[in-house]
Amino acid sequence: MRRGIAATALVAALGVTLAACGGSDSGSNGGSKGSGELSGTVTWWDTSTVGSEDKVFKKIAEDFTKAHPKVTVKYVNVPFGEAQNKFKNAAQSGSGAPDVIRSEVAWTPEFADLGYLAPLDGTPALKNQDDFLKQAAASTKYNGKTYAVPQVIDSMGIFYNKKIFKDAGVQVPKTIDELKAVSAKIKQKTGKTGLYLRGDDAYWFLSFLYGEGGDLVDAENKKITVDNPAGVKAFKVVKDLVDSGAAKTDATDGWNNMQTAFKEGKVAMMINGPWAVADTYAGKEFADKANLGIAPVPAGSAGQGAPQGGHNLAVYAGSKNLDASYAFAEYMTSVETQAKVSKELSLLPTRESVYIKPDVATNEQIAFFKPVVEKAVERPWIPETGSLFAPLVTEYTKVLTGQTTPETGAKTVGDGYRKLLKDWK
Repeated sequence: MRRGIAATALVAALGVTLAACGGSDSGSNGGSKGSGELSGTVTWWDTSTVGSEDKVFKKIAEDFTKAHPKVTVKYVNVPFGEAQNKFKNAAQSGSGAPDVIRSEVAWTPEFADLGYLAPLDGTPALKNQDDFLKQAAASTKYNGKTYAVPQVIDSMGIFYNKKIFKDAGVQVPKTIDELKAVSAKIKQKTGKTGLYLRGDDAYWFLSFLYGEGGDLVDAENKKITVDNPAGVKAFKVVKDLVDSGAAKTDATDGWNNMQTAFKEGKVAMMINGPWAVADTYAGKEFADKANLGIAPVPAGSAGQGAPQGGHNLAVYAGSKNLDASYAFAEYMTSVETQAKVSKELSLLPTRESVYIKPDVATNEQIAFFKPVVEKAVERPWIPETGSLFAPLVTEYTKVLTGQTTPETGAKTVGDGYRKLLKDWK
């Protein structure tokens, strides 16, 4: 679930970061010494969508006690848009941090760099680690050590309302030009807007940036690339979608506005990921689940591109119950647990062996997103990755709402990156 990545990055960028200190005050009483049986409390901060994903994760997490009856799991759902900064503040102060956190992939190297995460190499948390997808495991490593366990992996596609498409007599667009043409015909035939383009979260901009052959940065060569010609072109593309009427956008509360408009049939398309499937099915337009279609994001001039995302489970370095926390992280990312999550929520597993499970292999949404994920563009796994969204979302929103030009917006983002990333070109 990625409802507030830009807001999270903005808040986090304002926070002061220091080395980890102290220990968790989550009530974790360390527990496997002596008898070897795990005991005490494991506090888990989950960041999944309230009302759909959270119910499933809470039940599965609490079932950990069936195998470890002396362990109490304290489940806490923390809003995604608040979790990054909230964890940093708690870890920095040594008070209030959870034993285990569901960390967005870009947060993991930052938390590790700050010293807030326990290395997991050689612990039960990484049981059967060779089974993890390579692209999922990439975000868990920092400076030669492993600091998290991959829980889910995702990317983005275009969700579309099959009934509206049928009424308008259109096919799924494969390119940006086709997207504009399809949207125009949908408006003409049905009076509905073609695409809802989320305007308050720059993660939704990445598919267009990659589609034009651009990227935020070139980490290998320590070079800022967001303001190069490809980056400017991407800003022009999204601006044109809004100006042409192919898409409508927003500057605030984008997730709820987008989901509501799509679920109520006011728009024919939106760009989203596997985390949105369960919530989308709750809409009246998708009481018949077969009415939901998902296809690759329309390609830009350089091809089709979508970002790789997902979530890891990381253990707080100051936890007073490390043994139980390692075991909990292993349980929540095991083959059995991932298969349950995939069946209930259509989220993509991070273990290769889960994809051959019957309920997973026959899941249409997972079958679509698996090849998309395999071709998705990885973000740079550097500590500053999460902070790259703060300057980007400001200019992205300004460009979409006509407050600045694509050229100025791209330049401003690039200037912001050069202040953030010292000695980068």
